[in-house]
Amino acid sequence: MSYPKELRENTRIDEKMHPVQIFSNRALQKKPGELILYLHWHEHFEIIVMQQGSAVFHIDSESYEALPGDVLFVPAGALHVGYSLCDGEISYLAIVYNSSLFQNWMQDSLHTKYVLPYLEGRVQLPVKPTRLDPSCADYYYLLEQASTEFKEKQPAYQLMVKSQLHMLLTLLSRKFLPQQLPEQATNQYVHNREQFKVLIEYIEANFADKQTVADAARRMNLNVHHFCKMFKKLTGRTFIDYVNVCRVNEAERLLLAGDLSITEIAGRVGCDNSNYFTKMYRKYKGVAPSQLRKQLADANKIPLSEPIA
Repeated sequence: MSYPKELRENTRIDEKMHPVQIFSNRALQKKPGELILYLHWHEHFEIIVMQQGSAVFHIDSESYEALPGDVLFVPAGALHVGYSLCDGEISYLAIVYNSSLFQNWMQDSLHTKYVLPYLEGRVQLPVKPTRLDPSCADYYYLLEQASTEFKEKQPAYQLMVKSQLHMLLTLLSRKFLPQQLPEQATNQYVHNREQFKVLIEYIEANFADKQTVADAARRMNLNVHHFCKMFKKLTGRTFIDYVNVCRVNEAERLLLAGDLSITEIAGRVGCDNSNYFTKMYRKYKGVAPSQLRKQLADANKIPLSEPIA
């Protein structure tokens, strides 16, 4: 199902390499029926955690009442809106994440079996799991822990948030996947996924070469539209995004090694224009290559081998 572009939200994700964001939302002095969440959709998955007050959320034409402690799972691409059901303050968390958050688990066969079907969109979690199984509420402490980690930002908090969300999805999959995904429905996806894995291995080995969406689609014998849709479902990223992530990860390794200039590193990862390389690196890593070099030099108290641009 597709929705008008004007209702599409460009959700803020601060860390390109760690695509999860937790928003704390408050609506003061609300009356029953007043809007607390405007009508919109986005490409990310969203988890709504009700904290205070009561509300009703309409998610793809179905209504779900939410009281403190209730959790709603909004599918990627779903149109959703929220209204107050009470007088006074309403507060809730919105945990928004992209499926690429879990791409490091792609080679794990158990992840492929239990979690990936949800990330690929073949099946969807119930919007309100406790309607079907009240014991699902026992898992929601993981969302509280993830929210605390995200807020306090202790070292390696990204790994903690990712692990807690992955554990939650795995536990919910235990409950619902056997009834949702017949065994025969898996076979075609497994075949397609294996083909895409070969392509991804090629990308990761040849990211410095010029790579276009059209070339990749031809390698898979797919038209560009279908290829892009399949690639995004599998990796959580667009094809170009995936190539760029490979490039900046290798660039980071070379920057930390300290043997090459920034211009040389740009060439090594397939960027002939060093200004473009700097913009791309900053976009994905949140810091310019020259700043990373300076931070490293300051930490090691050694002179810089090249001027900071």
